[in-house]
Amino acid sequence: MSKVVSPKNMAASLVELWSPRVIGEVDDAYIKVAKVHGSLAWHAHEDEDELFFILKGHLRIELETGAVELGEGEMFIVPKGVRHNPVADEECQLLLIERKSTLHTGTVATERTRSLEEQLRPV
Repeated sequence: MSKVVSPKNMAASLVELWSPRVIGEVDDAYIKVAKVHGSLAWHAHEDEDELFFILKGHLRIELETGAVELGEGEMFIVPKGVRHNPVADEECQLLLIERKSTLHTGTVATERTRSLEEQLRPV
């Protein structure tokens, strides 16, 4: 059964950086929130698009062709197969929409990479 949630409040309550948490699902996609600061890692999702929606703050998504700057209330979709690196110069809170098959940092593993089990932990 569905329930009312506040993605903004859920993202604000997170303690860990770069550790997305699943807050809902729609068909084949997870809705996630995250609190980020600094740089994640250059990576790609070969078979999945990734939607970034900024709840609070500012996010730069570095792409091999340039960078996309996102402010509060703005969104950007990274197409499947496109290498990208999310960077937040200051703390940023975001909402992500990704297919359930999407690996956090694609085939790249770093100390910031989170498993699906970690992302499914309660907020």
